[in-house]
Amino acid sequence: MAARRPNAELLPSPLASLQDARAAGQPPSAAQLREAIQVSLLEQGFTMDDGLIAAPELNNKSALRGLHAHAVEHRVEAARGGLKRHEPMLLKRFAWGGALRPEQIRPRLVEVHAKTEDELLFRYARLHWSIPISAGYGRRLRFLVVDEAHDDALIGLIGLGDPVFALGPRDAWVGWDRAARRGSLAHVMDAFVLGAVPPYSFLLGGKLVAMLAAADEVRAAFTRKYGGGRGVISGEVFSGELAMVTTTSALGRSSIYNRLTYQPEPEEPASRRLLYRSVGFTLGSGEFHFSNGLYRAMTDYALANCRPTAKAAKWGTGFRSRREVVKKTLQHLGLPDGLIYHGVRREVFVVPLATNTAGFLRGEHDSLTAYGQSAQALGEYFKQRWLSRRLQVERRHLSWDPNAWRLWTDQRIPEPLSGGSRR
Repeated sequence: MAARRPNAELLPSPLASLQDARAAGQPPSAAQLREAIQVSLLEQGFTMDDGLIAAPELNNKSALRGLHAHAVEHRVEAARGGLKRHEPMLLKRFAWGGALRPEQIRPRLVEVHAKTEDELLFRYARLHWSIPISAGYGRRLRFLVVDEAHDDALIGLIGLGDPVFALGPRDAWVGWDRAARRGSLAHVMDAFVLGAVPPYSFLLGGKLVAMLAAADEVRAAFTRKYGGGRGVISGEVFSGELAMVTTTSALGRSSIYNRLTYQPEPEEPASRRLLYRSVGFTLGSGEFHFSNGLYRAMTDYALANCRPTAKAAKWGTGFRSRREVVKKTLQHLGLPDGLIYHGVRREVFVVPLATNTAGFLRGEHDSLTAYGQSAQALGEYFKQRWLSRRLQVERRHLSWDPNAWRLWTDQRIPEPLSGGSRR
């Protein structure tokens, strides 16, 4: 997942007609919202034909990034109030390229807790991705990947949340039927953010961060946080075993996750195995193209005009998900449901964390036989397998200046003295 500095601007023009209604505490009118949706889709770069929209070809990654630009800008603007005053402090957590000694990189996973500087850094760094990053859903585990050899400079982010209930490629790989999936999905987490920041991203740091999502430390953190809990539906005590991580590529086919291997025994080629297994592509549906301020207006409209789908009382009486809000709103506006199919198909990857992951998730095994792969071991393998070769051709990291990532302030942070602390 590539990271970049977005261009924070005012909300896109199609939303202007919705602001007065919200300021007055009123939902938008059907005509206002219908026009804003149609104009916004065209401005984002979609083409429309007979009520359906189409995205650029998957091999045109520049155009695909353009589809996300409005949503990224909206999230940057929405985060300004909470993060702007912290920006100079947070930029000091990034490494200067000229001070980086790549051969000394030593990654460490730091679990992110609420209301800490680490959480502010996580929220700030994710604003620089070229696609809008959600905050995750349901259960969440967040990690900073830091470099112990360089004053804990930020290498990248790992964010894990609850997976979607039904995902065809994943479910086919496991061999799930509906009943088995319902009983075992709690043992799976989905990576909603996974990637490196400069200058590490220039050195294939994205591969390093992806590898670390499969580390023993992640499984241990999951067990600490969720083991022993009682299921809302089943009423059973949860063992806290994490069997698998899943993720999807940001922009079509992934060059980061494909052929990402780990060989725990250097002298034993047979020990080499794929960490990330490509199992197919999504259908290209979702809500990201309504995340540029439209979704908030659509929520206001749905609450005033639409009735949520009936469901069990224990789950409450509101809308079940963002997708339900979007679909109900489109239907009420007389717009086709097909607008939820944006056409950006993402590659689906599964990351088994045990030799018997699939069998365990199908209910055939009572416990996992987990791989032993510490963050330290994975980091060393990364340096031998990828970093050493990258350093022979890559020089962009040498000139990286964290000030290039400033979003709101004019205040520059000074380059630290050689050998001195960054903070």
